[in-house]
Amino acid sequence: MNTATGAPARPRPAAAATQATLREHNLSLVARIVLGAPTAMSRADVAAATALTRSTVSRLVDDLLTGGLVREVAKVGGGLGRPATPVVADDRLCALGLQVNATFLLARLVALDGTVVAEEAVDGDFVGSDPAEVLPLMGACGTRVVAAGGEDRTLVGTGLALPGIVRPETGTLLRAPNLGWPTLDPEPMLAAPELGPVLVGNEADCAAVTVAQPVPGRPDGPQDFIYLSGEIGIGGAAVLGGRVMRGQHGWAGEIGHVCVDADGPACPCGSRGCLERYAGLRALQTAAGLPTTAGIDQFAAACRAGDEAALQSLATATGALETALVSAVNLLDIPAVVLGGHLGRLGALIAPDLAARLGSRVLAGRFGGPTVTVDEHVEDRAPAATGAAITVLEGVVDRPAAWIDGARRARG
Repeated sequence: MNTATGAPARPRPAAAATQATLREHNLSLVARIVLGAPTAMSRADVAAATALTRSTVSRLVDDLLTGGLVREVAKVGGGLGRPATPVVADDRLCALGLQVNATFLLARLVALDGTVVAEEAVDGDFVGSDPAEVLPLMGACGTRVVAAGGEDRTLVGTGLALPGIVRPETGTLLRAPNLGWPTLDPEPMLAAPELGPVLVGNEADCAAVTVAQPVPGRPDGPQDFIYLSGEIGIGGAAVLGGRVMRGQHGWAGEIGHVCVDADGPACPCGSRGCLERYAGLRALQTAAGLPTTAGIDQFAAACRAGDEAALQSLATATGALETALVSAVNLLDIPAVVLGGHLGRLGALIAPDLAARLGSRVLAGRFGGPTVTVDEHVEDRAPAATGAAITVLEGVVDRPAAWIDGARRARG
């Protein structure tokens, strides 16, 4: 696989419109039209969809071809006139998504058309682990996955999803309580410069991306929702207009550390009575009298069998979720809640009750909201790896000019 650098993945400040920024806007517009189309589009189709002239669209498509964002496929049409040449996403352009979790590491190579090209998982117990040992393992895993992708693909860069508080603009992990990791800079610790620039993000933020946009450039999912994920604890993200709300410091949406009981148990984050102390997987297992090795399916089975301790644990968790979500929904006026991770696996047991509780308490309840649904990717144990890769690819789709110009320079 080729590794290249181009458009930066991290945001940059807005500037006054110039010829260059107009070109950037139009390139991104055309790329999104092509990537978001359910079927292949011709240049004439793109011109009609964008209201740009055919000659302008033709030049822009040529630029996108140069940058490897799109490719032309077999011509169609046998009637009068010249047959159209459909344009589609180029699946040779890829990003690598890495996810560190409490019980596994996973690397996943994702193409621009959303295809998972290759992946590899390493199972283990990483709670209380040494990041100086774990991150090089993660880097080596990613390197193997990139190699498995083949020589004809181009790597845009890498996204790293971590279950902790991340400062996105610097790529710094400030704290990962459930891993026991302190403040650190993960990129050099991966010891894998061949993976290109690394964009570090929060695990829940990355997973939420796959709900709003399961394929780069194609916003097929809900665009305004609160996302909850979790394994040991609970992660969260707020999505507005299809974009994850980052906040000033980058850790908006941390609903797992919203206090639901000021006199509650201590949390590894340093506070007390946090939501994850009641609705995190470890909290559910402990309250139900199950060993920490018990999976969420075992807990769900105990609830369905009428086990009193498990049902009480579930009721406590649902009450805590209600308390946290009522405040979040009222504050942000968000119409939907999406359950992922272990909460998604419990969706059939908690979603109807939780929706009813929220409907009776939030301001929007009398007007038909909010909905509570289960993430359709809930059976995928590493959606954050996909979301991390999509975020990197989105950086190129948002700002394709620098990537295209870099491709031109590379070709001489």
